[in-house]
Amino acid sequence: MSLRSLSLFLIPLFLTACAATSGMQQRFAVCSYDYAWEAALEAVKDRSITTHDKDAGFIETDWTEIPMTGRAFGILQRDVSDGKDRSRITLTVKRLDDVTKISFVEQRQQWVFRGGSRLFGWASIDPSEDVMRDIQHRLDSKLKEHGCSLT
Repeated sequence: MSLRSLSLFLIPLFLTACAATSGMQQRFAVCSYDYAWEAALEAVKDRSITTHDKDAGFIETDWTEIPMTGRAFGILQRDVSDGKDRSRITLTVKRLDDVTKISFVEQRQQWVFRGGSRLFGWASIDPSEDVMRDIQHRLDSKLKEHGCSLT
């Protein structure tokens, strides 16, 4: 494989990986791993969970579609009648020496006009500040309910 071909493959892969992890937030809690795990599960209880592995400390929700009415596309700013975003949350819970680290990020995609043979498709966008703030608030509340102190 030539260097040019390899770079054409790796650059989009790298950009996708960066978009998927932009906006990751972390919390450090002084409490047991079990309490931190329960708080992480409670923080995303309004979503369907596809993966939860307590030993690995990994939680991932299913995609949730969010209608986005009034979104326009193109130079003529035509209305997209089926405008929507989709979102899923990934959390990791890790044991450290005397604290538990909880990281979370929203992977968000927008249904956009692409042109060509596939007129519309999903494209990665930045996480929603509102969703991230909501997850942070729920997580902090549940940790405090369990008597954990945040550092």
